[in-house]
Formats: sequence, C-alpha cells, structure tokens
Amino acid sequence: MAAVVAVLAVTATAVQVLPTAAASGPDKPTIRYTEYGIPHIIAADWAGLGEGYGYAAAKDNICTLADTYLMVNAQRSRYLGPDGKASPGQNQNTTTNLNSDLYFQRINDNRVVERLVEQPAPNGPEPEVREAIRGYVQGYNRYLAETGADNISDPACRGAAWVRPITELDVYRHAHAEIIMGSADPLLDGEVNAAPAGTSAAAQQPRSAEAVGGQIADAMAASHREGMGSNALAVGSQGVSGGTAMLLANPHFPWQGKNRMWQSQLTIPGKINVSGASLLGFPAVNIGHNNEVAWSHTVATVAPFGLFDVQVDPLHPTKYLVDGKWTDMTSQQVSVDVLNKDGSLGKVTRTLWSTRYGPITTSVQGVPLPWVVSAHAVRDANMDNLRAMNTWFHLDQARDVNEVVHTLETTQGVPFFNTIATDRTGKALYADIQAAPNITDEHAKSCLTMTGQLLFNQVRLPNVPPISIFDGKRSECDWPNDPNAAAPGLLDPHKQPRLIRSDFVGNANDSAWLANPEQPLSYPRVMGDAAAPRSLRTQQLILTAQNRINGTDGLPGKGFTPENMRQLLFADHSRAADLALDATVTMCKGLLGGLILVDGTLVNVSEACPILAAWKGHDYTLDSRGSWLFENYWAYLLGGKSIDSAPWRVPFDPADPVHTPNSLDTGKSAVRAAFGRAVLALRKAGIPLDAPLSDVQKVTRNGEQIPIHGSLSELGVLNVIAPGQGADGKLDIVFGSSFIQQVRFTADGPPQTSSLLTYSQSANPNSPHHADQTKLFSAGQWVTERFTEDQIAASPALEVKVLA
Repeated sequence: MAAVVAVLAVTATAVQVLPTAAASGPDKPTIRYTEYGIPHIIAADWAGLGEGYGYAAAKDNICTLADTYLMVNAQRSRYLGPDGKASPGQNQNTTTNLNSDLYFQRINDNRVVERLVEQPAPNGPEPEVREAIRGYVQGYNRYLAETGADNISDPACRGAAWVRPITELDVYRHAHAEIIMGSADPLLDGEVNAAPAGTSAAAQQPRSAEAVGGQIADAMAASHREGMGSNALAVGSQGVSGGTAMLLANPHFPWQGKNRMWQSQLTIPGKINVSGASLLGFPAVNIGHNNEVAWSHTVATVAPFGLFDVQVDPLHPTKYLVDGKWTDMTSQQVSVDVLNKDGSLGKVTRTLWSTRYGPITTSVQGVPLPWVVSAHAVRDANMDNLRAMNTWFHLDQARDVNEVVHTLETTQGVPFFNTIATDRTGKALYADIQAAPNITDEHAKSCLTMTGQLLFNQVRLPNVPPISIFDGKRSECDWPNDPNAAAPGLLDPHKQPRLIRSDFVGNANDSAWLANPEQPLSYPRVMGDAAAPRSLRTQQLILTAQNRINGTDGLPGKGFTPENMRQLLFADHSRAADLALDATVTMCKGLLGGLILVDGTLVNVSEACPILAAWKGHDYTLDSRGSWLFENYWAYLLGGKSIDSAPWRVPFDPADPVHTPNSLDTGKSAVRAAFGRAVLALRKAGIPLDAPLSDVQKVTRNGEQIPIHGSLSELGVLNVIAPGQGADGKLDIVFGSSFIQQVRFTADGPPQTSSLLTYSQSANPNSPHHADQTKLFSAGQWVTERFTEDQIAASPALEVKVLA
C-alpha cells in the first residue's frame, strides 16, 4: 500500500507540537507551509531533507522540472520536435531542441557526469550530497506517483508522455548542466555544427584579428546585457544602524524556464538550518542565510572557457599541428531521436570533432569561426566540475565569512560567480574565488594569438569577460596544472581576489576592481579588467552604499536599516538620469521649433520637454511619468554599446571611476537623433510620452496584467527588469530581479529577514502561488521571513504535510 501522507490542519494542538518535534527532528520529513506557499522543510537526516525538498519542489513546478530532465537526457527532439527552442524566453539560450540534444547526448555518451559521480569526495559528491539527492528523487517521484501525470494541474505538461519518474543521474545531470551553462550558452551551437568549410572556403575573404575580436566582444557584451546578472551588497559593522551587519541579495535571473529560483528553508536540528532560494531542482540553498552568515552570488567577469587555435591541413582538415607533428582529430558519431512532422520517429546522426584541448566549435555567441586553415577547440573549466554541489552544502553551514572563504578555496566549485557575504561579527566579504582557468598574465603573454591578445587585453567593456584564444600549435600553451588548485587546469584560488571590510563591499557584475572604491583590488587579467569604466549600475550600487553610510542620501540618520535598505532598492533610481536628464531637457528646450531631423523626417519633440523636466525623481516607480520615454531615448543613444560609448564631455578617469564619464554632450547629432527616434517610436506605438510606467511595463498572469517597476541595467537602476517577448509570444518580463533578500544580524537573536520571489513560487497557472508574490512586488511590498520554530508555528497560513 502506498505510504500514507498525513496533512495536519492548523490547530492549536499542531502549533504547540511543532517546536517540540523540531528540537530532536521529526521521525518523518515534514513540510510546513507559511504565507505565499514558502516551505520550511525539517527532517532528521539528509535523505529526509532531500525528500521534503523534492516533494515540495515538484508540487510547485513539476512541469518546469520535467522539461529540464528532458533536456539533460537529450530527448527534447523525440517528444517536442527538433525545431522548438530549448529554453523559453527571449534572451536565454535560444538554440533549437535538436542542437541541445546533440550537445547533451555527446556528454551522456561520454559518461561525463557518471564519471564525476563515481569519484569520491572532494572531486565527487560528498556523502551528505549523495543522501540529499537520493531523498530528492524519492520525494519528486512520490509526488508524481500520488498525483499521476494525467492529474497534474499545470496544463504545460498534464498527461505528457515525457513526465516520468526520475533517477539520481537525472539530478546530477541537471546540476552539471547548470554548472557548465557559462560555456554551453555561447558555444553549444558552434560545437554541434562544427564541420570543415570545404573547397568553397578558398573564396572566403579572411577577416582581420581586429574584426573577429570586435565581433566576439560585441556579441559577448550583448549577451551579458541581455542575460543573467545580479547586485549584491554586504554591509559591515561600520555601515549598519541598529545591528552588526546586513546583506542585500538581488540576483537578476530569468522569469521563465529551468533557471527559475525557488524559495525554501531546510532544517536538520543540530546540523543545518538555512533559508533562501536555489535554482529549481537543487536540494540546497544557493543564495540565503543561516543563523550566522548571509551570502549571495553575482555573475562574474571570468570566462569559464578558453579557445585554442589549431592549424589544420587544408587537404585533410581533421588533422591539426601540435609541436611540429600532425595529429588526427577524434570523431564521434552522436545520434538522437527526432519526432517527425507526421508523428513518426526518426533519427539524426551528426559527426562531432574533438582535439586534445577539447571539442571543435565554429562559432562563439553566434560569431562565425570558419574551419579553414585553422580550427578552434574549446576547453571548459567546469566540464569536470560537480564540486559546486559540495560548495553550496558547505556554504549553507558556514559560521562566518572566513569559513566562506575556506569553502570557496577548498572546493573551488563556484562556476562563473562572485560571492558576497556578511556575518554576525560585522564583517563584509567580497570573493571572486571560482573554477577559473589557470591563465596567468605571463602565460597569456606567451601564448595568445593576435585575436586572443585583442580580446584578452584590449577589449574593456563593463561586464564582459576576457576571452582567451591560445596558440594550439604548442602543447605548452594548454592551461598548466597548479598544485594549489582543486582540479587540473584551474587557477590557484589564493591568486583570486577577495576583500573583507567593516564598511561595505558589493558587486553589480563588473570585475572585482571596485568591490569597495577605498581599496581597489588587483588580480590576474583572466579574472576581469581593472582601471576601466564601470557600468552605471555599479556606480549606483557604490553611491547608494556610500551615501547611506554617510547619511547624505536625504533619508533620516546614517547607516543601513532593514527599512531603508528595502526602500533604496525599490526607489528604482536611475544613474543615467542623474547624469544626462538635465542636459537633455536643456537641449530639448533649445531646439529651433522643437524639431529634430530623423532619417529625413522632421519630428516635433517640444511636447517631451516639459514631461522630462517634471520627472524630478529620476526613478522607475510605477507612477513615474517620462521614465519610459527616457528609457527608449537611452537605448537608442547607446545602440547596444557600453556606457563609455556615449558622447561625454568628461571622459572616464580611473582616478574617479564612480563619477566619470559625465556631462552628456548634447551638441552631438547622435544625441539629438536618439531623442527624436524615441519620441517617434512611442508615437508610432500609440504610447503617450507622459504615460506612467504602470501603463507600459506589465506581466500577465492568468489574464491579469500586473504592472512591474524597475528598468534596464543600462539605465543604472539596481532593480533590473527586462520586458520582452515570453515563450508564448506575449508580453512578459524576460529576466530581472528574481529572489530578493535583505538580512540583518544583531549581536544575538535570530537574523531579521525580508524576502521576495518576484515571479512567485509556482510556474503553474492553477497554483494559488503563481502570482501572489508578483503582486506584492508590484506594490513594493516584501515578505517578512519566518525563520525560527516559534515564528513558523505562529503563521496564520500554516499548513503542515508529513511524508509518513
């Protein structure tokens, strides 16, 4: 007989029993749901904790999870056809199902994940991780068995043949797919389509190193602007009012698909008590806090991959030269099942090629790299990384920021992320300690190709990692092994930047250089740039911290409190407006007849002048008028380029990086043309120039349009929101603020925490928790976290489910 699942009603008796049961751990995994469907999972051991997590995660998001397992098992084409997009949303990886399947089938055929799982710790999963994964699978499968695929309430997968019980290997494959995402997204298409150019290649015009490097840099810059990012701010004892330390976690992740975050609290009495959010399907907390430490991650400026330019024999292009000897590439036949348009099943087989350095690719982020006289091989710093799972299990149990650093150094599992943390003692930590390629400055100088030198040393755009292209003709140019690194080919973690201060540290996806401007950091170039322009969002984060600590931001007092930290994030203030609005209004008022010539058409912009002049707050709150006009104007002005590409009278000065460049040169024709195009675009779209933001930036949930505040990163707004076309082709928020958390520590007592999952806990439109936190976000409200057993028991919304 199936196990009985007891659902305890919220009664006085149940509330009184819970704290006592929690003191020693319940006999069976127990899920306590509080307001907004947030599960507080408690168990006696790691397997039980994983089981509770798996059950609750499946209950909220089984369709998203099942779709993810379909992807990592290379079966999207079999069930969904080869032409569909492998990831939803406008700005996520938009490869086809077929290309995705070929990529993951190669990994599966090579038993990459299996070999990693078979290794003992520290390279393989630690015992606690294995137990939690085993329990997660049991919990997920239990929910599916109880519900049945035909009775799933989410129409996205109800009755679908691809919704099935999972195995532990599915979960490890999913974890690995997330860890290699920083390489897979820009390189996947190029790897599965790599083939010699053929005889027609002779007619192709060669591109210069500058042209190729510039195209790759622009493509990577666009990807970083349109993809995942984050802000994080850790405030130490000198910057907090009424406490010892605070943390603001503000990741900007996709609102759809496999990279959604999900909130939970995980407790094994006496072992672990951690609260926060993780990517769906990870039975651990990736961003959150325990009783002593709070931490977050931001996307870093390290490229987790490198390219090797290998010379090929024009007559035999699958032979390449290394150390003066011709070597045969390795070929591999990869086959996947494909659903034909007539409903029958077919098979697609592709020959994929590899070298001693790794697989061949013929594009990077869509930029062609023809396989003619040379080819480009990929080495991925994270391909042999499952250590990240150990990293997060240790972070969940850290007791101070020094333990955080120790975890990052010894596991070296964090993939392409910074870590920002604070602890009860009042320390604030920034650390970019990760699985970075072992590319020292000396190694780069010796081995980079001409294009590689340009990409690695000269291209300095905010948020863009230095891409390396090495001379593959010399084996000495491969990444060397370092005895201090956790795995072959990785950079010594002690050479990677970190900073501990008592005022503040932060990151908004720029490099480590200005984690705190009072103490600029130095590091190997592979970790990112230095003495280069910062993004407007980085400037805004630093100024927000400095002005609050100094008490110069117009708010009462000095130092951060929970109230003003939340208030400052949702002020939605635009650094771009601070720098350029007044000059733009003056320009607008000074135009002869209010006219601007745009592509041969005279546009009367005089109506826009008083609208922008009245936009005093420089904010992207829902009632702001003129903000949407300014956003469009700024987008036309930058044209997808970085902030220093705008015509500034005062250029960037590395001695004053937070305040330069500045003073927009409105005498330039490009500025006036951008302004005219913005006015014209809004008129063509039927949007009034003074439309409040609430009228134009919305997300639709079950037919209801919910207005969303915030704006694009290029505007220097911390609360990043990127509107676009969703998976169904309708207006949606593509990515932006996702799981937001503010934590304050005091000398004693539990941490004081507020949080918000902007898109809510469930992707299921029939769930009561599909849009409830989204509406809170729209209203600028937060959820007061329940962390202690007494707080959980006191929830008026308490529902308890015992997996008996």
